[in-house]
Amino acid sequence: MRKGVYDILKGKFLINEGALTSWKFIIFLSVLALVMISSAHSADRKVHRLAKINNEVKELRSEFVDTRSKLMKKRMESRVVSLAEKRGLKPSETPPQKIVITKQEQE
Repeated sequence: MRKGVYDILKGKFLINEGALTSWKFIIFLSVLALVMISSAHSADRKVHRLAKINNEVKELRSEFVDTRSKLMKKRMESRVVSLAEKRGLKPSETPPQKIVITKQEQE
């Protein structure tokens, strides 16, 4: 057993008669390790990209809320009336009248 451990540590299994199967297995393991490393890096890139996109979504959502609140303030009737009064316009004293057209009047 001691001799077997020394042979493995010295690498004699790579140069003896059955070394071809050992080399095939080592190459297979190396390729498998490269594939695993590549997939791990790809997953990390996707996680970082997802985090970046989530941050952008949060920023855009806050910008949307801010813009919507500004719009609501500008659309308020009191604000529109005060801006119109600065230009010399006043709200009408009389309510609008509804015009109804019947089919007989159209002909």
